[in-house]
This record gives sequence, structure tokens and C-alpha cells, in this order.
Amino acid sequence: MRVVDRGLRQFPDHPVLLNIAGVCARRADKLTEARKYFSRAIAANPNFAEAYNNLGCLLHRTKHYLEAEGALRRAVAIRSDYAEAYNNLGNLLCEAGRPKEAETSYRLALQAKPHYAEAYFNLGNLLSEGGRDAEAEAAFRRSLSLQLDPDAWYKLGKLLRRLKRDGEAEGAYRNAVALRPDAEALNDLACLLQDLGRLTEAEAVYRQALALHPASSDLCNNLGHLLHETRRLPEAETLYRRALALRPDFPEALGNLGDLLRVLTRYTEAEAAFHQALRLRPDYCDAHSNLGVMLNDVRRLDESEACFRRVLALEPGHVSARWNLATLELTLGRFAEGWAGYEIRFDPGCKDQCIPRPTLPFPPWEGQSLAGKTLLVWPEQGFGDEIQFCRYVPLLKARGAAHVTLVCKPALKPLLGTLAGPDSLITTQDPVPTHDYWVPLMSLPLRLSTTPENLPADLPYLRALPERMCEWQRRLPAIGRRVGLAWKGSSIHKNDANRSLPALSTLAPLWSVPDVRFVSLQKGNGEDEACNPPPGQPLLHLGSDIRDFGDSAAIIAQLDLLITVDTALAHVAGALGKPCWVLLPFLGSDWRWMRERRDSPWYPGAIRLFRQTAPGDWQGVLRDVVAELGSLTC
Repeated sequence: MRVVDRGLRQFPDHPVLLNIAGVCARRADKLTEARKYFSRAIAANPNFAEAYNNLGCLLHRTKHYLEAEGALRRAVAIRSDYAEAYNNLGNLLCEAGRPKEAETSYRLALQAKPHYAEAYFNLGNLLSEGGRDAEAEAAFRRSLSLQLDPDAWYKLGKLLRRLKRDGEAEGAYRNAVALRPDAEALNDLACLLQDLGRLTEAEAVYRQALALHPASSDLCNNLGHLLHETRRLPEAETLYRRALALRPDFPEALGNLGDLLRVLTRYTEAEAAFHQALRLRPDYCDAHSNLGVMLNDVRRLDESEACFRRVLALEPGHVSARWNLATLELTLGRFAEGWAGYEIRFDPGCKDQCIPRPTLPFPPWEGQSLAGKTLLVWPEQGFGDEIQFCRYVPLLKARGAAHVTLVCKPALKPLLGTLAGPDSLITTQDPVPTHDYWVPLMSLPLRLSTTPENLPADLPYLRALPERMCEWQRRLPAIGRRVGLAWKGSSIHKNDANRSLPALSTLAPLWSVPDVRFVSLQKGNGEDEACNPPPGQPLLHLGSDIRDFGDSAAIIAQLDLLITVDTALAHVAGALGKPCWVLLPFLGSDWRWMRERRDSPWYPGAIRLFRQTAPGDWQGVLRDVVAELGSLTC
């Protein structure tokens, strides 16, 4: 600048020197001084396009939009091939909400300068915001072919992410952060990895971003959400609270904190967090929905339903709210609404219970006449679901179906082979023959208009195989009441922490009842405890030798009673019409057991329900079971 000053002292009206002085002043953030220099340059040379361009950029920066546009248009009027001025005018027009004019300006810049990477980048942004994705992608890629720019890689990554081309998006994000580590790009990369289930990688990237930007409330919230998802709840709570310390009016962090506190059963704090989030953002659908889940947990069902309906009024396509409302309606026995809503389970957005649809070369059955038609019934969800709902297959034959094929998991085939109704039974590992229609097993209650009054509940509808019964009879206790036990379900079940007992020792009070011989059907999770039961809890363990549900049925059929947590074995006993007592948690009790009932309309006379009255209170449940078991054996 000193050289320029000396030149201006000698030539005070030299337009080029004045323009250079303006550029220097602008770089030094002396904007008023810069404007004066540019204006003097123009006064000295009214056809000085570069000075008009520089003045236009300065006026844009200081939000003098009309004057900025005038200056930039003057620059391109003087020099019709002035690519930089066209690009700058395009940026101004974009910001002014005039996309068509902005696009024209960018294209004129590229016409004047075909290898102008920045103009391609800006055009890509404009096209992306306008939903012209293919053109936007082409513009970003052309920009990158001319200049490897981290911003272009980042914007291309965001576009590819929106297009669900996640592998390519990941590559673009990684290229961006390799050129310039940036917290925003790292955050988006971590979010992508988290959505792909690559949680360890996602955590590392979030932490890298936080190291660059430790005061980012968004990063604290996002990493907290990942730790919440991986059940590292104390760490997650710390991060949510750190996000809120940085930004107290952060509704998403409040909503996430509320949901975490709900999981921790700190309901008063959870409700307060949800309400604070909703005061800040009344249309925050996820907070309304999660508040509804919390209110369901604490049995405030009317308020819970109101939350779900509020979400659906705001966002009719909100998948979690529709799922939660459907399961609440089924819990309350409102089957007409509940079965219809339950179909949302096939929506890819249903993270609570997404069920993949099979790819079959024939159409789904949606209630059309089955007279003379062939129908394939496809399994879904767990073993217990297949056992409970296979009862509907005979009703399909009554509807006139010429041939019904039931598909099942291999372990269920020996048991489901005893079902009356299907013309053929195949497993998910067998080739699927062509049929007129197919139907998901758990859509049958909807297709057949099931209500609490017409629920098909004739027992038994499955039977134990005689040869299996002979095989197991020799191993069962010869004296005393035979009571089967199962205290743990699959550890991957989303509610297993609540539905399974902490340990076999939790059942210790049962051994105080005389004349009972306990038989373990535990297989997989908990099997090690069954092989080495605690002192004072003698147990005949058969679970390790069970090959499939044909064996389970043969054992249960020869018991006096089965006592189990909510597992598929309860459905085996119910389908056989055998006495079964199901121990149910306070939190997350499945909709099929309904609310407050001590019996099950699905298995009348066979299943009795023993419910926790407070979260985690298995001792209260066991007191009731011991009292009932004592009276049963007297």
C-alpha cells in the first residue's frame, strides 16, 4: 500500500492506482475508505469495468443491494466477456431470491470463461437448491475437474446424500475433509456413518470435529445422540447438557435429553425437558411423539394418545407417531384403527419396527376374493409372532382359497406342520413357487377384519409331535409337579433390558414352594446359568438339547405349567392350550398382552399374566407367582 500511496501522491487521479488502493483498503476491512477509492477510480475513468466490479462486490458486502447490482451490471455492459463480474452478479441475484436471473448470469460467466471453476460451483449450488439434481451434480463435478476445492466436494457430498447415494456421498465428504479439515463437513460425514450403522467410525469423526470446534452445540448434541443410541447413557447425558450450556434455547438437545431421561425412568425431569423443548418449538414433532411414549410408560394413556394425534395433525406422514398410535390402539383393544395403523411397519422410516417386504413376482393380497386362488403367507418378525398369527391360515381356506402355502423359519417347521389349514408348508430357505397372491402373516388380522369379538381363539391349534413327546418323556421328572422356566429372551430384542429377568437367582422364591420340579427350557441367552444354577435352586436343564420348536412343544406338552418372561415359548404353550404364566415388565410391555388384563384373549384359559406394578419390580411379581403356585400345588 505504501507504493500505491506514493504513486497517488504523484498521480492522484490515476484510475488503476485508485482501484488498487480500494482493493488494499477492502482487504484491510476499511470499507468506507475502499468505497471512496473505487468511486474515484470510476470518476477518473467512467469505462473502468474492474472498478465497477470491485465497487459492486463491496456494496453487496455492505448490503447496499440496488447500488451493487447497478455497479455490476455496468461492469458487464462495459466488458461483455467479464466472467468474474457475471459470477459476482449471479451471487447477488441468488441472495436476492432471483434464481432465473442468477442462472443466466452464471452461464454468461461460463460462456466468457469456460474453465471457470468458481462459476461452476456457484451454478451447482443454485441448481441444487432448485431441485435440479442431475444438472447440479454435473456442475459440481465440472468444477472439481478444474479445481480440487473442499467446498465443492462438501456440497457434492450433501447433494449425493440427499439422493441417497450414500457410498458416493461418503467419498465426497472424505475428499472435502482431506483437503481441509472442517467441523461442518466432519459433522455431516459422522451423521452419514451413524445412519449407516457404522457407529464406531461415526464416534471417532464426531470427536475429531469437536476437537476442531469444541463450542459447537450441534456437535455435542449429535455425539450425545450416538452415545444414547449405543446405550452409553451417562456420557450422552453429559453431552446433551453441554450442548444446552452452550445454547440454552436448543429444542433438539432438550428433546433428546427428555428421551434419555425417559429411558432412565427419570420421568419428572423427562417431562420437564419435553415441555421446555415444545415451548421453544411448538411444532417439534419428535418431542411431541417421544413425550407421548413417556406418558404411555407412566400409564397416562389419554395424554399419550393426544400427543401422537398432535404429531399427526402437524405432520401426517410422521412414521414413529403413527406406529406408536397404532400399538396404543391395539393395546386398548381398538383393533379396527390399530390394525390399519400397524401397516406402517413396512415403511423404511419406521425405525421402531421396520419390516422388510419380500421381493416376490406376484402381487400382494389386499382383501380381494380368494375363490379358486392360490395364496402364499409370508412370515415376519419373531418366532412368537409366527406362532401366534399362524392361526389365521385356516380362515383363508374358509374364504375359498384353492391352495394356501405357509412360509416359516426353519426352526418352526416341525411345530407349524401340525397346523390345520395350509396345503403346503415351506421354509424361508426353500424356493418360492408362483402364486396368485402373497400376504404378510401379521396383515391377516387387518385383511380378515379382526375385532376383539371375532378373534380366532380356539385352542389348541398346534400340537406336539408324538414321536418327540416319547423322546423327551424319558428325561422329564417322574414325580412332583413339572414346571418349566424361561427367564431370558433374546438379548437383541429392543426391550430385553426390561422384559428379561436379571438372573436365574431372581426366581429363587419359587423354590420355597414344595413338591415342584423345575425344568429349564432356556436356550442361548441365560443358558450358562441354567447349566450352573445357584445353590438351593436345583434345576433340570433341557434347553441346551432343544433342536427346534418341535422339541420345545414336546417338552411343554408334558409340563403342568410353564412360567416364562415374554418369549416365543409363551406362544408355544398358548397355542398348545397348556397352562402358562407370563411375567410382564412395567416398561415396554408388548401390545398383544393389552393393558391391565390378567388373561389373554388370544389364549383363553391357557395364559395368565403377572405384571410389574413399577419399573424393575420383579420381586412383587414373584410374590404373586409364589402365592398362586402354592395354591396350585396344594
